[in-house]
Amino acid sequence: MPADAAAPMQRSLRQCLLTAAELLYAHGLVPESLTLSRRGLSGRDLRGLRANAVWVSCQRVLEESGAATYNAEERLVLTGLGRELMFEMLGEGAADCA
Repeated sequence: MPADAAAPMQRSLRQCLLTAAELLYAHGLVPESLTLSRRGLSGRDLRGLRANAVWVSCQRVLEESGAATYNAEERLVLTGLGRELMFEMLGEGAADCA
């Protein structure tokens, strides 16, 4: 995909990642819940977040773009792509620390 064609998708991903971080905080969670592959968002966490239509839309974008997936424990986590974008926007603490 040419770089100019990827720009809108990356903008949408960035918006969703920022929105996700905001909604995580609003629900008493932290970005590391999503960024650490050994943690992830549990089904219970996701049920609470899915009450918000904005979360549902962002989760769909994250999954369809390959920026998020489910780990072995069936918890939603960011992939390398999602972590890289989150790190660029929010710094190391949002992407690497527990």
